Amino acid sequence: MVDHVFRTEMAKAANGVSPRDTNCIMLYMTGGPAQQETFDMKPDADDPHLGEFMPISTNVPGTQVCEHLPMMAAIADKYAVIRSTWHESNTHGVGVVYNLTGLKHAPRMQGEPQVSRDDPPSVGSAIRQLRGDRNNLPGAVHLPVRIGDQNNFRWGGQHAGFLGAEYDPLTLIEESWTPGTLPSSFLPPKGVGLERLRDRADLLSKVEEGVNTGSDIDKPQIYNRSRDRALSILQSDSVWKAFLLEEEKKSTIERYGDNKFGRSCLVARRLVERGVSFVTVPWMYLHSTKNFDTHLNHFKIMRELLLPPMDQGFSALLEDLDDRGLLDSTLVCWTGEFGRTPKINKNAGRDHWGKVYSTVLAGAGINGGQVYGATDKIGGVPTDKPVYVTDFIATVYKALGYDSTTIVHDRLGRPHPIVQGNPVHELF
Repeated sequence: MVDHVFRTEMAKAANGVSPRDTNCIMLYMTGGPAQQETFDMKPDADDPHLGEFMPISTNVPGTQVCEHLPMMAAIADKYAVIRSTWHESNTHGVGVVYNLTGLKHAPRMQGEPQVSRDDPPSVGSAIRQLRGDRNNLPGAVHLPVRIGDQNNFRWGGQHAGFLGAEYDPLTLIEESWTPGTLPSSFLPPKGVGLERLRDRADLLSKVEEGVNTGSDIDKPQIYNRSRDRALSILQSDSVWKAFLLEEEKKSTIERYGDNKFGRSCLVARRLVERGVSFVTVPWMYLHSTKNFDTHLNHFKIMRELLLPPMDQGFSALLEDLDDRGLLDSTLVCWTGEFGRTPKINKNAGRDHWGKVYSTVLAGAGINGGQVYGATDKIGGVPTDKPVYVTDFIATVYKALGYDSTTIVHDRLGRPHPIVQGNPVHELF
């Protein structure tokens, strides 16, 4: 019954509501995927730039993608590719902040920028402040892993930054967790059953009734709200069942892919279906040899480990949203921190390349079946309609109903514009 109500409400939303009722799923490909082996094939490049993969035609005449993305090729009419996104950095941490916030990170003394309260907020966090939480679920969620690698635990841009912890996404990043189940941190300690946990909470509540210092420090609202939310998760009829896949058909899970990425895409669909405004789904592997940071054995890793599950999960998400009447009210965006070098290195890999990379947008008023921008014959620089990363994020915000005049407020109440770029209006 609850599912039916949520689905009915979202179906109504799909029939002509304002963009500010639109939700977003960001698929973040940690490491930086190669434009030449995904959505901007270069079969006419010369050595040492020519890759091993061939392009295939899509269901949009004249548009091609990589041969290892056959499912995405079959639904190219549902999404738009921007082949000319760019920024000036070849550093992971800088690129992560750019692509999650649309703004530059705060100055650092040294090293790659890790998460900091001095940084601008992620798009999800800004939306959470602007819209608040709905249906007793957080306005922004991040799963199933952090965006980092073996050397950097968590690059900047992944939380609310200077907006404060209240607007951080709910972040589910337990390394051993299987998306679609409750993380261990959501469950009572071993030996403490649900009834016992409720008794403890009731006792604590009674004790607190007699303590009223009037100080937010002694009784912080954020802590109390988080504790109440944690307890509500354990209720059998809780809205938090949105995180579980037990109600989904086995065939649906198999269509998305029974792996962390596929299952997270399916959880993301369930969350936006229930009113979560922004869900970030990073690539499931963290280690550089298992994500898109393919400095060596690039073609083997892309062919065997990266492209097949990405193709499956991404295409399943778009098809599922469309079938449910949710694609018009859900923006899906696909990006990483940058692209890869045109030149193939001596280790059969491609290195960091911020000068140009491909991004993808679908739903929420984006006209599918189009390619925006172009690059030279080796995929090295934009040759037509360059889109600076700030403009890419401004396009995301436009689809959600906001622009550079939209203001959020930091922990001291100071106003900040959410973005400084200009949206690509031709995509709508």
